[in-house]
Amino acid sequence: MLYSMMFEFNRIKRLPPYVFAEVNSLKTEARQRGEDIIDLGMGNPDLGTPDHIVSKLRDAAKMPKNHRYSASRGITQLRMAICEWYDRRYNVSLDPNVNTVVTIGSKEGLSHLALAVIEPGDVALTPTPAYPIHPYSVIIAGGQVRNIPIGPGINFFEEMENAFRNSWPRPKLLIINFPHNPTTEVVGLDFFEKVVDFAKENKLMVIHDLAYADLVFDDYKAPSFLQVKGALDVGVEFFSMTKSYSMAGWRVGFCTGNREIVAALTKIKSYLDYGMFQPIQIAAIVALRGKQDPVEKIRKTYEKRRDVLIEWLDKAGWHIPAPKATMFVWAKIPEQFERLGSLEFSKLLLMEAKVAVSPGIGFGEGGDSFVRFALVENEHRIKQAAKGIKKLFSRA
Repeated sequence: MLYSMMFEFNRIKRLPPYVFAEVNSLKTEARQRGEDIIDLGMGNPDLGTPDHIVSKLRDAAKMPKNHRYSASRGITQLRMAICEWYDRRYNVSLDPNVNTVVTIGSKEGLSHLALAVIEPGDVALTPTPAYPIHPYSVIIAGGQVRNIPIGPGINFFEEMENAFRNSWPRPKLLIINFPHNPTTEVVGLDFFEKVVDFAKENKLMVIHDLAYADLVFDDYKAPSFLQVKGALDVGVEFFSMTKSYSMAGWRVGFCTGNREIVAALTKIKSYLDYGMFQPIQIAAIVALRGKQDPVEKIRKTYEKRRDVLIEWLDKAGWHIPAPKATMFVWAKIPEQFERLGSLEFSKLLLMEAKVAVSPGIGFGEGGDSFVRFALVENEHRIKQAAKGIKKLFSRA
């Protein structure tokens, strides 16, 4: 008789079913049948990493000394390059020895920081809908999440104040992300000034995710949270090289800001990893210190794709405001399909229009009236996707 022990894993039980898995499964089945599915679901950059960065990785990987264990906090020259990047872009002065730590992508860093600073029962404020790791890093760490609605027509700061005042125990942490994924909402520096003042007044720790700093359109410039006077007293900022430098699989990110928070992340990482492969860190130095023309080329590519998608969906009868930032389009479900909700509507797009998108419900409360397009196909394929959607709409 086969005997199986029944184990319970409370942290895992707190994580919901992965909504995106249903759409991904249907997409895989369709492709196995030979169907041409245009995948605008996952925000997985299709553009190659710039040649000079790849070349540096190749050269560094040939050197045996770079094959040894690295440093979990990041090699010194990379931390210096990060501080130079902040000084050059935002006029923010940082100490590479106390204000920055390199992470294996921002997702890893944010998750481990939550483990370092959140205790069971602690409350954190996060937007909803949200990039899943923002609320679930807190849940995995044993904390509680209070949601702040975000989206078109919503005053996020006022909603944040309300969420704080209506929470008990009082929230310990605020996690924000501008430009925002998935809603593409953007803010000005004055927003961060209010956040810093509020955080100081209420002893609130702030984590800001600046993943889309460079993917900005129509003359909009994304500010850094750390530009605000006093920001270093209350919080940190994460940046990932995934989008700006098209280095998704490389997994390079960093956390900068308040020295105590950076120290907490640095310490917990010292127990969990030896840092990323050193040639990747060396190539990242070249990316940050080298020519930035490729970043502008990447930005323009996403801007053009955004314009094409908005224009051709408009021709299909789906009218969507053009986002000012990110590599996404957050699209309200057309009125004739609203009853379906985002998951069933996403399935319909996949099966009938041969287009894969992300259902908004997968990003949490407030997302079920939307789907998210990722701008990860070329302009021809985007037009093809819109034509497929137009045919579907004409039959509805």
